[in-house]
This record gives sequence, structure tokens and C-alpha cells, in this order.
Amino acid sequence: MPNNENPSTPQQPNPQTSPNQPPQQPNKDDKSSSLVNKIQELGQTNVAQMENSNIHCITVVGQIEGHMQLPPQNKTTKYEHIIPQLVAAEQNPKIEGLLLILNTVGGDVEAGLAMSEMVASMSKPTVTIVLGGGHSIGVPIAVAADHSYIAETATMTIHPIRLTGLVIGVPQTFEYLDKMQDRVISFVTRHSNIEEEKFKELMFAKGNLTRDIGTNVIGGDAVEYGLIDEVGGIGKALKKLNTLIDEAKEDNGGEMLQ
Repeated sequence: MPNNENPSTPQQPNPQTSPNQPPQQPNKDDKSSSLVNKIQELGQTNVAQMENSNIHCITVVGQIEGHMQLPPQNKTTKYEHIIPQLVAAEQNPKIEGLLLILNTVGGDVEAGLAMSEMVASMSKPTVTIVLGGGHSIGVPIAVAADHSYIAETATMTIHPIRLTGLVIGVPQTFEYLDKMQDRVISFVTRHSNIEEEKFKELMFAKGNLTRDIGTNVIGGDAVEYGLIDEVGGIGKALKKLNTLIDEAKEDNGGEMLQ
């Protein structure tokens, strides 16, 4: 076929490959979109990477989702989102303390215990606040930190664990439930000042809850029982966390060690 192109016509340079073209600047809209996505996915901005903050804040709200995905209308905290954040906060040298805010109805026992063990095993100072409620498996998470607070009007429901779905009516099922319950009781009593017998008494109390066995503990009562350290809110919690950070720096010679 004949070539219709004029060979004398100079080739125009491709603007995408021109070496003289300045590099494109990052779009501010892209950054805003990324921030919105983080809020939608994780419920928070990426505080752990902020240059001006040495405290990482994590919220545990709604129902703690474990191995089974809950219906979309349920407000949940996914443990596979929380655990990587805890690891990142532990490894990030700019983060010197962790603030954990709870308003949860409880949820998956093993997921809650996994999160509790992660918080308890961190080398950096940690503080928890119970706002609204820290029920069921939220209790071990609340006591896992170095220091715990509860709002004056917040509540914590202590009750025996239960299974959902198919239950096989054999003695092994009840033994399994008993062992899992012992794990929760052991963790709570090791990381708080409540006596084991008192915690069991609250857990198996009758007549306090209309449709369940257990006790609904409010604000100051949780402190009186030794379950929570103090009654307070965000101001006291941040002040205490900064004090713990300063003490950790003094113990390490002025630096936070990883």
C-alpha cells in the first residue's frame, strides 16, 4: 500500500516521553482520597505515621469480629485490622505510647483474647479507656494495658462465655467451654487487681441481668472491685500515658528502646 505520510514532515516529540518535561507533582486530591479510604476501611486516619504525634490511638467499637464475618449492618471491629496496627505501633520508633479506646459489646472470644495478649505484650506504655461500654470479651482488652480508665457512666458486663451455631451434646463440648472460660478468667485476674473468686462471683451471679447470668458493673464499681484502675476520661488517660512514656525514657537512659 502507498505510504500517505510525508517524509519531510518532522516528527512531533511525544509529550509523555519528553526528557525536558518536569516531573508531575502529587495530586492533593489523591492524598485526600487515600485518607478517606483509610477512614472508611479502618475507622481512623493513619495516626501512627503522623510526624507530630508520639501516641497511637486505636478504637475498638461495636462487635469484635473474629473468624466468621458478621452481617453488613453490624458495626464491627475486625481483629485482622487491629493486630497489624499494634505491630506497626510497636515497631515505629516515632510512636512512644498506645491509647486504646473501647466502646464494644464484645464478640469473638479468641479474637478478643488475641488482641488482649498483643496489647499486654507490648514494650511501650499502654493505656485503655472504657467509654459507653466494655462488655463481655471487651473486659480482657480493657485490663490488658499498663493502666486502665473507665468513664463514670460506662458499664462492663461480666458473664459466662457461650457458643453459637452447631453444638454437639457431649461432655467434651462442656469441657472445652470450661477451659476457654478459664483462659478469660486467668487473663483478667493476672492483668487487674480483682480477685479470682470475686470475678467468678460476678460472672455467675443470678438476678442482675434479665436474660443472662452475670453482672453489669458501672463506672466506680469496676474500680472498687479492682477490675479497672481509675475513673476518668481522655484528659486523665493522656496525662497518665505521657507520664508512663517519661518514666520509660528515664529507665532507658532518655530513649525509647525497641
